[in-house]
Amino acid sequence: MSTASGYLTVAGLGVDVVYKDIKNMHISVYPPMGRVRVAAPQRTTEDAIRLAVVQRLSWIKRRREQLQNADRQTERKMVSGETHYVWGERYLLDVSQSRGAYSVRTKGHTLWVITPPDTDAAGRFGALDRWYRRELKAAVPALLEKWQSILGVEADRFVVRRMKTKWGTCVTTSRTIWLNPELAKKAPRCLEYIVVHELMHLLERGHGEKFVALMDRFLPDWRSRRDELNEAPLGHEDWGEGERA
Repeated sequence: MSTASGYLTVAGLGVDVVYKDIKNMHISVYPPMGRVRVAAPQRTTEDAIRLAVVQRLSWIKRRREQLQNADRQTERKMVSGETHYVWGERYLLDVSQSRGAYSVRTKGHTLWVITPPDTDAAGRFGALDRWYRRELKAAVPALLEKWQSILGVEADRFVVRRMKTKWGTCVTTSRTIWLNPELAKKAPRCLEYIVVHELMHLLERGHGEKFVALMDRFLPDWRSRRDELNEAPLGHEDWGEGERA
């Protein structure tokens, strides 16, 4: 039975800690982003947990790398019949229509990507990627308005930017929130969790006990939202840094 939970940063890695009625400590790495979780016996000291993580650091890093390479959707060829996700819902791609301008829309369970004649897969992918970015940019302002008021903080701006291993990040020096465009494929409650998480860093920069307590206070179900987000596979796209949008 779990009795308490916390969060540590060890060698630059965020580590979830759960204290349980067990005899031995267990370290796990979860897909798809490589979340690290330690199940520790009750009364285990923080120093003992840190030492255990450091001792297994090489294994943890190898496991994270394996997961981040393996847990991708199969490569999207941008052909009709493929599965794509929009706000957590599954759609079948249809690229059978063409016209002079690019457009993307959903209807029923179909995701239509309409492009000029002779557009190749890269062009169709580009059209869909731009659409995902627009979708995300349209959804974020209402969340910021809601949560900035609740938390009593304000970000100066947000940008949509591809990141290799993060759904979002907060640059506290410029009060800027970066959001991964992949979030437009996930359930809206997952996006809300990330927005709250990053805004919270304007109150508390680290991920220690104070940060966890604030998350528990303002978004009590944040762990279930985080787990829902991390259970879904990442897309196959090239996960370079990309350009700011």
